[in-house]
Amino acid sequence: MKLKNHSTWWPVLSLVTAMILWASSLIALKMAFQGYQPMIVILGRMLVGSFCFLFFLNHLYRVRIRKSDLKYLLFMAVCEPCIYFIFEAKALQLTSASQAGLITSMLPLLVAFGAMIFLKERVSRKTLLGFAIAIFGVCWLSLEGEGTANAPNPLLGNFLEFLAMVAAAGYTLSLKHLSSRFSPLFLTAVQSWVGAIFFSFFLLSPDINLPTEFFPIPAMAIIYLGSFVTLGAYLLYNFGVSQIPASQASAFVNLIPVFTVILGFLILGERFSPSQYLAAVLVLAGVFISQRRPQRL
Repeated sequence: MKLKNHSTWWPVLSLVTAMILWASSLIALKMAFQGYQPMIVILGRMLVGSFCFLFFLNHLYRVRIRKSDLKYLLFMAVCEPCIYFIFEAKALQLTSASQAGLITSMLPLLVAFGAMIFLKERVSRKTLLGFAIAIFGVCWLSLEGEGTANAPNPLLGNFLEFLAMVAAAGYTLSLKHLSSRFSPLFLTAVQSWVGAIFFSFFLLSPDINLPTEFFPIPAMAIIYLGSFVTLGAYLLYNFGVSQIPASQASAFVNLIPVFTVILGFLILGERFSPSQYLAAVLVLAGVFISQRRPQRL
């Protein structure tokens, strides 16, 4: 019995570690952008991730794909990483990683509304209230942001990060549909491979310059993004979900903005003004209210 109780800590530890890795991706992107153009960074991340998934080919080549699945697989990959990373890359050029991290807390709310519209799921008044509070907090956070060298236009940057979350919501909804037929490993591999092909076309743009210098820290950040985040965070999250109810596992997503603020402070030296701290609390409170389930007597 003691071993069984002890073993319940492993999925929790896996989920918390996955959230730290996903939060750190925003920090790593900011660091990578200091040496390389955003599209080069994203392409590098996709290539590293695609290479990592080659080690799982024995599990992937046996998957049978029906013709009817292709449109959903394509829509999923176009939403994320294609559209998602375009918006997020531009957003992190304009706003701080800490503020962008807080915007990610909007994802569960956007998924709830998407499920209401496309899957005909009901959305409670509490969810609507929480969404309104969180949106107000995001607007307040953005309007109070002052331009700095690392965040020249927080208002526009936060809006672009919000659009990235809209794309992520589209990805999540399509993933729900596909997960009944395909493993998470296969679906994540599809994302990486489609993303690598998609972002390769940006090399044809005259605005993209191939790297002529090697910057150790930005290069290490790209490798970290493609391996530890794309592959490692997924594996940890998948293990956690397999061990505890999915409804409990999804609640861990709300740790991402908290970890991002902490990492942004420790690594990048990012700080909020007093009013922005209040706005951040408002965002998190709105998310908490929207996801809180009424207690049953």
